[in-house]
Amino acid sequence: MISNNKMSRRNALAQSGLLAGAAFLSTKTSAAEAPGGLAKTAVPPFLYCLNTATIRGQKLGIVKELEVAAKAGYGAIEPWVGSLEDYVKSGGALKDLKQRIIDAGLSVESAIGFSEWIAEDDAKRAQGLERAKRDLDMISQIGGKRLAAPPAGATGLPRLDLMNAADRYRVLLEAGESVGVVPQLELWGFSKNLNRLGECMCVAIETAHPKACVLADIFHLHKGGSDFKGIQLLGPNAIQVLHMNDYPSDPPRDKIDDSFRVYPGDGAAPLKEILRMLHDTGGQKVLSLEIFNRKYWTEDAFEVAKTGLDKMKAITQSI
Repeated sequence: MISNNKMSRRNALAQSGLLAGAAFLSTKTSAAEAPGGLAKTAVPPFLYCLNTATIRGQKLGIVKELEVAAKAGYGAIEPWVGSLEDYVKSGGALKDLKQRIIDAGLSVESAIGFSEWIAEDDAKRAQGLERAKRDLDMISQIGGKRLAAPPAGATGLPRLDLMNAADRYRVLLEAGESVGVVPQLELWGFSKNLNRLGECMCVAIETAHPKACVLADIFHLHKGGSDFKGIQLLGPNAIQVLHMNDYPSDPPRDKIDDSFRVYPGDGAAPLKEILRMLHDTGGQKVLSLEIFNRKYWTEDAFEVAKTGLDKMKAITQSI
């Protein structure tokens, strides 16, 4: 006999699309609709987004960053909370920024914050949760859909108990639900905690929350040592946003850091295989260009953004 609690958890997971069965069904549909290629659907399989970290070295400010993204041809932008705070401190109103985003033809598919919502220390975690609530509210005010929730404050030892992490993530999800913004559990490859795809998916699943999802990143998946093929076990809502970048074959995984990120297609990552597997899980995927390359920060922001977009499209169009 199955308990009500287990049935409730199964229903929540089925609704969220984290279960692999949903991925299997979507894969079958794709294969039936478009043998040998991506499915032809009313909604494009990929939405291209600019994470503003890619041009943060140019110090343009959020308004100029919006203009660069729109001019380069992106459909969305992923700002950092810090840039929104700077905009407000300089006298800007978030409702005006929201209108600027709409007028530019962009959406805010995600945003980047670093609140310590998952910290082991109770007081620090409480402060982190309050900070996260402020971040979520800011993102809501500009029409944003999601907020990154990395393991900030828990990147070192000791190792987190994954069930405790799930409890904390659920609290964060409930806070996001109150303002209509989804916190995405972000995988950080350099962290001692939540540095593997399997760990992050375990935490997301154990929340039994229908909005639970994981924010993945090509570089971080490599840095943390996750096998990319794990993606094919996921459902349509498990990964909604993927940070796009690439990495060279040298230095090795234990030596590489964020500064080695390069344009998609300019490194050693099996991007076509990854994107094919991600597409086959079902649903539209947001590909957000996030590169911390100091050389790119010295170049023209528009040219960097446009080059990154062109390289992402070249990969997706060749799948």
